[in-house]
Amino acid sequence: MTSAQLKKKLKARSEAMNETHRTRLHRAISWLKAAEEHEGNADIQFITLWIAYNACYAIDEKNEDELTEREYFNEFIARLNFYDKEERFFKVLWEKYSGPVRLLIENEYLFKPFWDYQRTKKRNWKASHEKSIQMAVSFLGKREVTKLMEVVLDRLYTLRNQILHGGATYKSKVNRAQVRDANNILKLIVPIVIDIMIEHNEEDWGEIYYPVVG
Repeated sequence: MTSAQLKKKLKARSEAMNETHRTRLHRAISWLKAAEEHEGNADIQFITLWIAYNACYAIDEKNEDELTEREYFNEFIARLNFYDKEERFFKVLWEKYSGPVRLLIENEYLFKPFWDYQRTKKRNWKASHEKSIQMAVSFLGKREVTKLMEVVLDRLYTLRNQILHGGATYKSKVNRAQVRDANNILKLIVPIVIDIMIEHNEEDWGEIYYPVVG
């Protein structure tokens, strides 16, 4: 679905939503629209797609026993898959596995232990990388969508850190493949995430950061 289609759907259902959830989705859709407007700029498109996704899952958690970001990240994925009765995530991953999904998972530059090794030289990343690839294939074959999405999004999170923390050059030639593949996946996943959250507005998706004030 496009940002325009999602915006129209959100508007039609907004009266049934609380203000927090409506604001969350409005923000996510606005950044999805920004990504559509930057189709020719891979770096900016990745950033805007990630912000759209981040707007969906980020919560302002005030409890002392709050989950770590990675734990909440995975819990959020599990909730999405629970509500994905049409198995849209699986269909996307299955259809794209021979293309951008497989390439993303196999790309060593998106595997966090690879970069850990560059700093410390203490752990051989190759064995764990190969194991991760094999596990992804197994998850796909067994239709364990939540676990497969955790692998995919873990790779995307590494790229997110690299770009947003200034670890890559704008329009660099050395990381074009991973940025391109990441965009191809996020452009499919993010609209599904937003659509599921529109459909299931009764779910408590948490408090948003920086609520509208005044």
